[in-house]
Parts: sequence; structure tokens; C-alpha cells
Amino acid sequence: MKHIGLYIHIPFCETKCPYCDFNTYSGIDNLIPKYIDALCNEIQFWGNNIGDMEIDTIFLGGGTPSYLPEKYLVSIVETLNRSFNLSSNIEFTIEVNPGDITKPSPVYFPKFGINRVSIGVQSLDDSILKVLGRRHNSSEASKAFKTLRGYVDNISIDLMYGITYQTMAQWEDTLNKVIQLDPDHLSVYCLTLEQGTPMERYVSIGQLPDPDPDLAADMYLKAEELLYNAGYIHYEISNWSKPGMESKHNLKYWLNENYIGVGPGAHSHMNKLRFFNIKSPREYIKACSDFSFTSSKIDFTEIELSNMSFIGGFECIDEATEISETLMLGLRLDSGINKTTFKLRFGKDIYDVYGNQITELLSANLLTDTGDILKLTPSARLLANEVFVRFFEK
Repeated sequence: MKHIGLYIHIPFCETKCPYCDFNTYSGIDNLIPKYIDALCNEIQFWGNNIGDMEIDTIFLGGGTPSYLPEKYLVSIVETLNRSFNLSSNIEFTIEVNPGDITKPSPVYFPKFGINRVSIGVQSLDDSILKVLGRRHNSSEASKAFKTLRGYVDNISIDLMYGITYQTMAQWEDTLNKVIQLDPDHLSVYCLTLEQGTPMERYVSIGQLPDPDPDLAADMYLKAEELLYNAGYIHYEISNWSKPGMESKHNLKYWLNENYIGVGPGAHSHMNKLRFFNIKSPREYIKACSDFSFTSSKIDFTEIELSNMSFIGGFECIDEATEISETLMLGLRLDSGINKTTFKLRFGKDIYDVYGNQITELLSANLLTDTGDILKLTPSARLLANEVFVRFFEK
């Protein structure tokens, strides 16, 4: 049986962090009831249109899914169970903020089938949490993690580095404290000043100093060192896990496999098409009310997608694009690109497609070829984007 992943977007937040450019909103809680109805409509629609495929990963992200009252999580889960063939070995992840775990919500996670939690800690230094505009402190984050441990066996922690005013000592202290908490998985991201965010504006007008990129690179190397010594596997450029605890859902993205995204702004990849939903929650609710979800099944064609009012746009993925994206995404993984698997998928030897680029990158010690596997060298992880762009050059 074929498997597929499902991403569910919850766009609501109590407050929006100044560095965040995700499709998330605060102050629109009045939309939640109608939004859940619209979301459940879309879930049912895709349940009718993915054939006999089995959902083996669900990622409930946002936004802040843990911000939803319990009854709305119940509605989502009940709709999932009615609409899809769910794997008995499913990985079901929910993103949470530490402050929301003071509620009784973790008690209900096992009942809902949620067996993995990603907790947005970002830092265990209170002064850095203030810079980031987070609404929890380090003590609350640690307490939330320990509370979750009583209900969920698989917990991931999100951390950020390269933050304005953040010192190496603060970063190392956060890493050591997190290692003591003993999570199963860590996602570790460098702060990016995305255009249009409040933090980017503060830096551009001199209200905040620009983060030091050289210090950020050193922080990444420090994370590699400490997490390796603690027994974590660096399985993807920004992700570490205990053995066997990799994020199965995110691996679908990195392996360039099919997935469906529901909710405003959510992206999908199916049958050589990439498409995304309209971004505005209000417009999404209206579109999902106007669209006939009882219509006949679709075949994932451009014409059918263009007639779906909740779809914001789409593009066809030609073979050249699929090959280059598969290579770029696969090289993010420590397992690299299996050359035999690549040839089975595309009917071409990888050197026949990118021989010149690969040869140059091997000579520059940015790639290594083990015979079966093509992968980044450890020193190339900090230069990964420079490697990836080579495969898009003509």
C-alpha cells in the first residue's frame, strides 16, 4: 500500500513572535469555530480523493495547535478518523508552546492518537527569550517538557541560535540544559531576519544590532560537538535525534515524496504537481463554504486544481525540476543520495545528469562519494546552500 503524509495548519497564536514570517495570526480567535468547520471540510475532501493510500504521518502545525480548546482538537481527530485510512504505526505530531502545557491538554494527547510532540522552547535563557518575544520563560519551558514526559514518549525540542545579543556562553548553557532534559529529537535553527517581520525592521532601523554570522557559525559547530557527545545522530542539517527517532513526517519532505497540506497557506505535492491553499484564514473559510465538497473525485490535473476555490496556486513539476529538488533535499540528509535508488526513480545515472557539478564539488571537498552514496562532507553543512545552487545552474 502507498503511504502519504498529511500536514494540518492551525494559523492561530495568542501572540505573534517578532521574528516569525509563517502564515499565523493573533487576535482572530473569533474565527476559530468557522475555521474548524472549513478545515474539517477540506480534510474530508482529500479523504475522498487520495484513493487507497494510507496516512502514515500527520503533523499538526502552525501557528499554535496547542492554543486550540480541546473540543476543536476532538473535531479534527474525529474527522481524520472518518476520512482517512490511518496507519496502525502512524506518527502523529502536534506543535506546542510551553505556556499551553499548564493546561490539561497533554492528558488528552494519547486519547487523540497524538504520539509525538514538538515543543517550541527556542532558548533556556530568559534574556534571549525576551529578545525573541516569547511568552514563556526558561523555567516554564523545562516544566512543560517534564509534564509532557508523563504522557508522550517522543518529544522534540526546537532551539534557535544566532540571535541578537546571544553569547556563546548562553548558547552552550542552553544546549547543556536541553541535553539534561533528554529529548528524543532536536531541531536547531539559525535566526533568519525575514523581510517584513518586526525584528527585521528593528535591525534595519538600528533598534537592534545585526546578529554576527561568524558567531552563528561557531554556535552551529558547538551544537554539533555537544549533541554528538550526548549520543544524538545529526541526521539532517538542522536536525538531531536519538537512534530511530528521526521525524518521519519531515523525512517525506527531504525525500521529495507526496504529501497533502490542509488549511490556509498549506502546501501539497501530488502527482507531479505542487499546489498551495489561499493564505487568508477569512478567505479560506469563505472558499471552503462556497466550494462543493460533494463533487466527484478529482484526478489532480491543472484544470481541476484551477477550479478549486480554496487553492491559491500550483505549478507542474517537470522531470528536470524533480531531479534537482530530489538531489538538493536529499543532500540535506546525513544518509545522502543513494545512487541506485536515484537511478530506479529517474532511469538515469546521477553522474549522467550532474557529472560536472559533482566532480567539481568532490574536488572542493564539499561532497563525498562512497560508491553507493553521495553526501555532503561534514565541513560542507555550513556551506550547504552554496552546494545546492550548483545543481540549479545551467
